[in-house]
Amino acid sequence: MDVSRETSIEPEPSSAAVVFGAGLERARAFAVNLAREGELRGLIGPDELPRLWTRHLLNSAVIAPLFSGRVADVGSGAGLPGLVCAIARPDVEWTLIEPMERRTVWLTEQVAELELENVDVVRARSEDWNGGAVFDAVTARAVSALRTLIPLTAPLVRDGGELVLMKGVGASAEIEKAAKQIRAARLSDVRVEIVGDGVISEPTRVVRAGVRR
Repeated sequence: MDVSRETSIEPEPSSAAVVFGAGLERARAFAVNLAREGELRGLIGPDELPRLWTRHLLNSAVIAPLFSGRVADVGSGAGLPGLVCAIARPDVEWTLIEPMERRTVWLTEQVAELELENVDVVRARSEDWNGGAVFDAVTARAVSALRTLIPLTAPLVRDGGELVLMKGVGASAEIEKAAKQIRAARLSDVRVEIVGDGVISEPTRVVRAGVRR
């Protein structure tokens, strides 16, 4: 990495130690790898280095405490949030579902380099998943509008499981626009939650919903 790129990387916030705990060294290694190769491999945009920790790593990892059991990350891309959450929660089994080959290559490389034994990488579209409704939870970040995302994620969740979908400031409006899809998927207790308030500088919004068969 050249000096100009290295100096543009956001310094590690003090909250990283709180969010990642024992996984901090792995998080640091992933941050270095993403900073070095993310733009070149089309994983992050050219303006993301100055907010790499705040906007991407911590924004994703702060939702890790919401999960248990077996979790899928749909459209995992660079590994956000799934790979980052897997670093923070080694006790949870993560499946990263990503259709693009170059991204699954990246994810597989990172899983091996970071020695993450709790992660599987699957190259597939979520609608082509043939493993059944086996996950305790499914998450996604920056994939699509909620009304499009629900049919792609809810079928993967077991009865009694939940969706935990990362969203922006328009999350409540997205819920309203997705009323038809929410009914069709038989989702319950659909709500917006703020995660990480008081821990990280930019708290994360998630749409959470129970799944019933």
